[in-house]
Amino acid sequence: MYTRFCAALARFCLQIGVLGLVLLIAAVLYQVIGRYVFNDTPTWAESGAVLLVLYVTMLGMAVGVRDAGHIGLESLLVLAPDSVRLKMELLIHVLVLGFGLVMAYNCALLAQSVWDYKIPTLGLSEAFKYAPPAIAGALIALFSLEHIIALIRGEEVEPSWH
Repeated sequence: MYTRFCAALARFCLQIGVLGLVLLIAAVLYQVIGRYVFNDTPTWAESGAVLLVLYVTMLGMAVGVRDAGHIGLESLLVLAPDSVRLKMELLIHVLVLGFGLVMAYNCALLAQSVWDYKIPTLGLSEAFKYAPPAIAGALIALFSLEHIIALIRGEEVEPSWH
């Protein structure tokens, strides 16, 4: 049940990421047309595009952790005996889980500390800049826990796009 929840959550993140990419392309296109065709650059387009890049990147990173799309040194693990390989994989996922928790906590603190400040061109709180890594950190922790459970059970985590 937890795996189904994580798979659905990862698919939702992918869908939000695709929507973010479409909005990013539209914002940059609007900025270019405004600048070179109408000689009137929209003030919100650049900062909005940067904000969208943060959301798309952070959600994509979290899904990459779940779907094992991140860089790994598997060549050493393949050569190790099964008992050592299992312990090393568990250690790796525990460390990634810890990283996700630390990232989520500290970025949430940063978001809270700048809540009252506004992004001038968007009128949004500065906290929106720190929310994506906080969300991604929480997702990384959830997805790492899923990998730990799967390793203990001797199962594989199915990629979310299947």
